[in-house]
Amino acid sequence: MGVVDERAVLVERDEDTVMFKRVADEQAAIERGWAELEQSVGSLRGRKFFGTFDPATREYRVCVQLREDDHPNELGLAVGKLPGGRYLLVRLQGEPPAVYGLIAPTFERLAKQADPDPNRPSIEFYRRRDVIDLLQPVA
Repeated sequence: MGVVDERAVLVERDEDTVMFKRVADEQAAIERGWAELEQSVGSLRGRKFFGTFDPATREYRVCVQLREDDHPNELGLAVGKLPGGRYLLVRLQGEPPAVYGLIAPTFERLAKQADPDPNRPSIEFYRRRDVIDLLQPVA
């Protein structure tokens, strides 16, 4: 299993421009979406990857930070923004796929710790294969 750093920290993050693919909020669809995104961008080295979930639309997006030399249309990806602002951050650490099972319950706990901002998605920032920062937007 993975390790959850129980100390939630309030952070301010800047907006990011990303390429993304929409997928159903189901584990199989999310895994398939990640595999397709990683295959479409080629080398993963030096790239920043994010997952987002919008509770209002129930939409999950697999995202990669947009680079100047990227061609999202050729890759079949949309372009959008990850909003900046105040977020409650918790770091997960552990081996995939077990660590992925900690994501939903940790976000549920974070949503109870602060006043969530319903206008911004929650963000998963994949720092490394085995380290994920969870960011819960707060009002």
